[in-house]
Amino acid sequence: MADYHFVYKDVEGTTTQWDDIQTKLGNLPPKQAPFKPPPFTPSEDENLKPKDKAWLDNKTEEDLEDLEDDPNLDDDRFLEEYRKKRLTEMREAARIARFGSVIPISGADFVREVSQAASDVWVVVCLYKEGIPECGILLRCLEELATRYPATKFVKIISTDCIPNYPDRNVPTILVYNNSAVKATYVGLHHFGRRCTPEGVALVLCQSDPVLNDGQSASESSRDAVIDGVRKRFIEKVVTEHENEDEDRYSSD
Repeated sequence: MADYHFVYKDVEGTTTQWDDIQTKLGNLPPKQAPFKPPPFTPSEDENLKPKDKAWLDNKTEEDLEDLEDDPNLDDDRFLEEYRKKRLTEMREAARIARFGSVIPISGADFVREVSQAASDVWVVVCLYKEGIPECGILLRCLEELATRYPATKFVKIISTDCIPNYPDRNVPTILVYNNSAVKATYVGLHHFGRRCTPEGVALVLCQSDPVLNDGQSASESSRDAVIDGVRKRFIEKVVTEHENEDEDRYSSD
């Protein structure tokens, strides 16, 4: 008759004297530590958090909109005003950041991206061809301007995709659109100065209309700020270049 050994266990993790003997002899694996559940931590109740500026700062735009009818905020005029201020700031930041680069488009995209753009958005369209050096120079300038003025929409399209049989001698060409209408046309690189810098392109684009918009102010004052800033950067760049030339001349002497 076979021998049967029964091991009796109490609470999970505890062992009998027989278990301890068998563990020492190597017949049983080492005793495992008893399971202990993590301490219970109740989740934070949003309604119990103090309602202050920091509390509103952590809210998303959607959360702030949902709080419009919150009776607790209605009783606190300061918090309600701060909620409205935060919501306005977030919407403005989203509006400003909607562009910021030169967007490549195709002929099929032109109407949607350019002609049907919002009436308050200026669109700068660059017609170009790959492999033409003048196009590369102008596009580099536009990329820098697109970063500086994210409330202005910059797009680029291969010239013949936009206008069939468009002559290569006319590229690059800039078309400026606003409210579904062409406001200015610049055929060729010569319009933007001998060296074609971002500052030179910016001055030409803003000659008569507030084309470049940094999104920080109204269109007319923004145009003035843009022109003042461009002129300042242009002067600083010229002075720096002359200083570098003088240093090179002295070092060579």
